[in-house]
Amino acid sequence: MKQAATAQQSVPAGAGRAPRHVAIIMDGNGRWAKKRLLPRAAGHRQGVEAARRIVRAAGELGLEVLTLYAFSSENWRRPATEISDLMGLLRRFIVNDIDELAEAGVRLRIIGDYHALEPDVVAMIDSAMARTAGNSKTTLVIALNYGAQQELVRAVRSLAADALAGKIDPLAIDTGDIDARLDTCDLPPLDLLIRTSGEKRLSNFLLWQAAYAELLFVDTLWPDFDRDALAEAIAHFGQRERRFGGL
Repeated sequence: MKQAATAQQSVPAGAGRAPRHVAIIMDGNGRWAKKRLLPRAAGHRQGVEAARRIVRAAGELGLEVLTLYAFSSENWRRPATEISDLMGLLRRFIVNDIDELAEAGVRLRIIGDYHALEPDVVAMIDSAMARTAGNSKTTLVIALNYGAQQELVRAVRSLAADALAGKIDPLAIDTGDIDARLDTCDLPPLDLLIRTSGEKRLSNFLLWQAAYAELLFVDTLWPDFDRDALAEAIAHFGQRERRFGGL
C-alpha cells in the first residue's frame, strides 16, 4: 500500500472526524502495582484486563484498527522472571480470548519479529491469526518483539537487496516504497497514538507511521484506562486540526 502521509487532505478542527487507526503504548503496569504494594506481575495481569476492555470498546466505538504495544524488542532486558510472566499472560490471553475475538469479528494481526518467541507461543499466534483472518469488523494489531528502528532497518535492507538485484531503481525509491515494506503495510495510516502513565516519549514505537499522527499523553496508568478514557481520546482527536504540513 503506497500512501505518503503528506498526500492526505487537511481536516479542520471541530470536524468531528473519528480516527480509523488508534495505537496505544500501554504504560504504567508496574507503577499501578507499586502504588498498591503488589508485585509487578499483578500490574501486568490488570494490564491484560485493561487490554480486554479496550479491545471491546474499540469495536463498540467503531475503530477500524487498534494497535497495542505489548512487548518491545528492548523488553528482553527486563528480569527473566518478568519476561516469563509476560509470556504466560500472552499464552493465556490467546487461549482464553480467541473465541470471543473470533465471534466479535475481530481480526488478529501481529507486528514485530514474533517468530523469535518460544515455539509454542509462535504456533498459538499463527493459529489465532489464521482463525480470525476472515474477520473484518475490527483489526487488533499486537506489537510483539517490536521495535520501530528495527522495522525500518528490515525495510531498508529489503529495498537495498532489490536495488542490488536490479529490480528497482534506487533513485526512484519514495515514501510509498518504504511504507510497502513495513509491518503495517496493509493497514490504514495511523491517526492517533496514545501513551498512558504520563510519560511523553514514543519508545521506539511506530516512528515512521507516527509522522503525522496526533499524539496524546494521558496521566492514567494503563490498568485504569477504560472505555470512557478511550472515548474521550477519540473525542479529543475530533477537535484537532490536521494540516499534514499544509495550511
